[in-house]
Amino acid sequence: MQNTHYVSSDILDLPILKEIIEEGRKLELSEEAILNINKSHDYLHKRIGQDDSVIYGLNTGFGALCNVKISSENLSKLQENLVMSHACGTGDFVPKHIIRLMLLLKIQSLSYGHSGVQLGTVQRLIDFFNHDYLPVIYTQGSLGASGDLAPLAHLSLPLIGKGEVYVNDEIIKTEEVLKKHNWEPITLQAKEGLALLNGTQFMSAYGTYILLRAHKLSYLADVISALSVDAFDCNLSPFDPLVHLARPHRGQVKTAERMLYLLEDSEIGRSEKDNVQDPYSFRCIPQVHGASKDTIVFAHKTFKTEINSVTDNPNIFVADDKIISGGNFHGQPLALALDYLSIALAELANISERRTFQLVSGLRGLPDFLVNNPGLNSGFMIPQYTAASIVSQNKQLATPASVDSIVSSNGQEDHVSMGANAATKCLRILENLETVLAIELMNASQAIHFRRPKKTSPFLESFVASFRNAVTFVDEDRLLADDIHTAIGFIQDMSIDGEILFN
Repeated sequence: MQNTHYVSSDILDLPILKEIIEEGRKLELSEEAILNINKSHDYLHKRIGQDDSVIYGLNTGFGALCNVKISSENLSKLQENLVMSHACGTGDFVPKHIIRLMLLLKIQSLSYGHSGVQLGTVQRLIDFFNHDYLPVIYTQGSLGASGDLAPLAHLSLPLIGKGEVYVNDEIIKTEEVLKKHNWEPITLQAKEGLALLNGTQFMSAYGTYILLRAHKLSYLADVISALSVDAFDCNLSPFDPLVHLARPHRGQVKTAERMLYLLEDSEIGRSEKDNVQDPYSFRCIPQVHGASKDTIVFAHKTFKTEINSVTDNPNIFVADDKIISGGNFHGQPLALALDYLSIALAELANISERRTFQLVSGLRGLPDFLVNNPGLNSGFMIPQYTAASIVSQNKQLATPASVDSIVSSNGQEDHVSMGANAATKCLRILENLETVLAIELMNASQAIHFRRPKKTSPFLESFVASFRNAVTFVDEDRLLADDIHTAIGFIQDMSIDGEILFN
């Protein structure tokens, strides 16, 4: 089926995730995945039947209770108790688009055959995904090791008939969904609760979602800044490839190339300039935007590795006849990448706000605050205030979460990644960046009007014309909050070709 994604060992990457989510594809286990799941499950239960030795998570308590052995008749109860006791999430609801990704990534991780779960458990997760029954999950509660325990417990509650799910925009009890389909609650077998709760799917889902949007906003930061370059009547010489090949950071070179492409055939760009140099927020766009691009690429590589990995514990290796308790649930790689990404996104907002500040300053033939009859009209004075306040908040949010750790589970889990906190903070920074870019777009589009009859490039003229269908020129003071929100919607609704986004 064309609208089906087969879960297999094939590499997942952001373009594939984008297609699955945006095109509403259904999931189905490949024959390879079914074989791997069954082989791992059968091996585990054969091992339990033949070997009475203590194996963490199979016949022991959890965390600091790892030395408490559990009798064989209580193994299912042990796993069910684990899911219920760990569902301690608080705070805001996790957005539904991120819950979809959590389900998808948990299914993918379990499909590799190193987790020992029953096929029916994975299939029920697929049923929830395909019917868009999304477990209610909360943003707070994960330390990022031993994985995302509390969020993943809430993700798993519906498997055992507990918790709540979203059906469309309504929150209902899981029992109602099970009754509708005549589904019986899953009876969790040995290790299954641990396989479901250990893992990094909360951090990974946030990270992949952020990266999908970060690639887009990185591109739009280039487009909007190019419009600002002409709006402020800047020199184009700083984008000459000779400059950047002398310092060939990949992101810097790519940004300079894009700026010249975006500004190609601009009348304003070709015109003679009175100014010898431009402020850094214009002149150093390749260096600053480029550094953020390189950070996004680094984070992308980290998350690509993660979403194609097994992150629960212990891991089962059938071919080697081993069950090994390790630490693949530890979110440190993700925490560091998310903190780095937060800084990079905050910097894109930071330099954007500086360009907005320059545009409203009454320089280079532009009227004060980009409005006719300034004084009577305040014009674009206060949108810059808004951008400045957001940028300042980003500086606080970009403080790394990964440098923190706190002892948990009575000292057994004595170093944690705080990757979940890094993830939720990073999403807030991303959303703030979107707003700051929308404000710059409003200012640059307003400023370009005062360069008439000269025109910017054909590409940017088309871009401005499209934006003007959403936000009209400001002749005199009006309620600009409405324009800001419309500008944000314009950015969110823009569809960018994947070849541009991911290359």
